[in-house]
Amino acid sequence: MKLPAYWMTRPAPPPDRRTSASFDRLLEQALANGPDEPIDYRLEAPKWQFLCHAADRGRLLLHGSGDPAISRFEPRQPDDSSEFGNRRAVFAAGDGLWPMYYAILDRARHPMSLINGCARLANGSERLGEPHYYFSISAQALKQQPWRPGTVYLLPADTFELQPRMRVGDVSVQPAQWASPVPVTPAAKLAVQPEDFPFLDQIRGHDDERVWARAAADPDGFPWHEEA
Repeated sequence: MKLPAYWMTRPAPPPDRRTSASFDRLLEQALANGPDEPIDYRLEAPKWQFLCHAADRGRLLLHGSGDPAISRFEPRQPDDSSEFGNRRAVFAAGDGLWPMYYAILDRARHPMSLINGCARLANGSERLGEPHYYFSISAQALKQQPWRPGTVYLLPADTFELQPRMRVGDVSVQPAQWASPVPVTPAAKLAVQPEDFPFLDQIRGHDDERVWARAAADPDGFPWHEEA
């Protein structure tokens, strides 16, 4: 089974061994330095590849924000329609690309609704498929190009719980969302610019009222995609 074509995959193959080794060295140095200063990123490989590498190692989760100076993440109650997301918690992603979307969206200056997700195909085996992504914001906000510089925080995964598997249409998927019921202190952070996000030009625009109507009629129909 496959997800619909509007779900996107990572835009390049995994980094080669030499690049992965460079990522490992930078990551270990960043964790040793701590979160007070952003990672001094000077590698040729794009930042999103480094963040995906950090997440794929399994010991860290990532959180994107426009605030560059968060020293402690406190649990909060989001406005989320899903059972897992409708809880007071610190939320993070087991993926490097997804949190970049949150980091670069200027929601303070541009009110918008978000429809987004990152999930891997669950084919009944322990090994999951490659990550798939969906990114959309309110169409009126998209017209304003509501981008900003942001920060992706690397968080220790110890206190987090993984969202259970779910179905998207006829496909079983494993979402990349995790939640911690207790405060979390970041281990490191990386500054990002809108142009660092490889899906910037693929962020879709949706009509809020139509999406709400579709969601009310079919609560399990995420992401309630509608072709233009």
